Amino acid sequence: MSDPITMELEPSPPGLEAEYRTIFTAGSLVFLQELVSAFDEEVDKILRLRISRKTHLDLSGDLPGFCEVTAPVRSDPTWRVRPVPQRLQRRHVDVGDLAPCDTQRFIQALSSPAQGLQVDFDDGNCPTYHNQIKGIYNVYRAVHNQFPNAPKISQAPVLMLRPRAWNMVEHNMMVKGKEVPGPLCDFGFLMFHCGKLLFDSESGPFFYLSKVESYMEARLWNNIFLWTEQKLGLPVGSIKATVLIENVLSAFEMEEILYELKDHSAGLNCGIWDYSASFVNKFGHRGAFLLPDRSKYVNMEKLFLRSYMDLLVQTCHRRGALATGGMAALLLPQDRDSAPYRAALANVTRLKLLEIKAGVDGFMVYDLGLIEPMQKLFQLHSQGDNQMHQLRDDLTVTPDDLLCMPAGGVTLYGLKYNIAVGILFIDAWLKGKGHFFYRGQVEDSATAEISRSQVWQWIRHQTQLEDDSRVVTRGLVTELTQEVMGELKVVTRFHTVREEQRLLTAAAMFLEVVQKRDFPEFLTTYLNLDHTFLSSHPQAKRHEGGAAGDLPRPKL
Repeated sequence: MSDPITMELEPSPPGLEAEYRTIFTAGSLVFLQELVSAFDEEVDKILRLRISRKTHLDLSGDLPGFCEVTAPVRSDPTWRVRPVPQRLQRRHVDVGDLAPCDTQRFIQALSSPAQGLQVDFDDGNCPTYHNQIKGIYNVYRAVHNQFPNAPKISQAPVLMLRPRAWNMVEHNMMVKGKEVPGPLCDFGFLMFHCGKLLFDSESGPFFYLSKVESYMEARLWNNIFLWTEQKLGLPVGSIKATVLIENVLSAFEMEEILYELKDHSAGLNCGIWDYSASFVNKFGHRGAFLLPDRSKYVNMEKLFLRSYMDLLVQTCHRRGALATGGMAALLLPQDRDSAPYRAALANVTRLKLLEIKAGVDGFMVYDLGLIEPMQKLFQLHSQGDNQMHQLRDDLTVTPDDLLCMPAGGVTLYGLKYNIAVGILFIDAWLKGKGHFFYRGQVEDSATAEISRSQVWQWIRHQTQLEDDSRVVTRGLVTELTQEVMGELKVVTRFHTVREEQRLLTAAAMFLEVVQKRDFPEFLTTYLNLDHTFLSSHPQAKRHEGGAAGDLPRPKL
């Protein structure tokens, strides 16, 4: 009897043969196979735990609170996270949503005055096989100082590598008959090829961890870090990770998350849209948690978001950890002398000043032109490398504060804006892009999540529009989608019939997802498992040959 096949791997996408050979070496594949084998069952357990917690909340009607079991961790005043390396202590401004498969922008960011780069395989990236290989290869080139027009890695902005979140899988690789968890694929290749070099150059390895929902997930990541450090011969604590608190449940476990990662923690991060969308994810069917129009009533000045940011800063600084804020998505107009440019800069300045005054140690921008103005803002309104001396002892945040929905209704503008963002994001994914530009802002999966979440919830609760008292129903959303499509066709210059058809497909997929009886937990999961998305990319098309009407062949 033959031995079971341990790993199955798709061949290279067209045009990436050299990159493929560089990344998919015998050594890296053995390492990845061992990593996945060691932790695959634990990954399944934490995903089942998510389902279990959601089911309990639904059946009981309970609300989250600070966990009694872990009260000793919170009440012990003595523990601290291990201090971060020198290069992480002053990171006032990072570049966010930096998809590393975009070589030109990646090199521009490496050469920018930013202090850090969020090298994003998650929210701002579409995880096609092509994009993942190209992105990992570009990180490899940066770390190995192979970009001739970019500074050496020890002098470039520090790389904050952001693997996919636990909800994503890598379709093009199987270990022991199962598709590989997306984050283990990204993390494994990045660490194998770049971890030791980053450590030796005192420039890493540093990570962002997306969509962590509990301290148990932080414990899993910590175990992965310890295993990896041992395998690669790195000292314990070499890997540092910032956890994005972008789920309402994790907001009640911030101290526990820091505690689980205390040797590996680079702090916590807060961001507005994924966090807001998580309320719909967990409680969207409850009328008490109706989230009003985000374009008019949801911002960091509202109690539930301000309390979340305040608690994050207080928690981090109490434990000696860094606290970082969200990303400024606004794009600056080209003409620096124009009134629109001054207005856009003033808007970003006002919102980011709120975060600085709340005590954050840094935040992100998308537009590279915002780096220096925001660094100057930090210099004017804070002292030193960071604000960890701001302990916020004056602050008490209660569960009621964290769960208090803002007042407000739904506007026609907000509904149409959410429809447009949802459609354009799906269209971007069908093109293999992880973000797009709309009305002067960069939009990614975070804004797409809140957009489609709100439309789903407003249909579910048959919410009235403020403008004319019409009720948000499936029929109204379908009618407005047709209006929005007419507007998008005017501003979107189609070059081919295929491009127009793709936008129509995106609209149909958007309507499908906002009408589902049960709320799809992640839009990206829905897209990543949907054949329309898979079949729109070359590595999937390769398996769709044959006569019309043939069943699609399996991917492996």
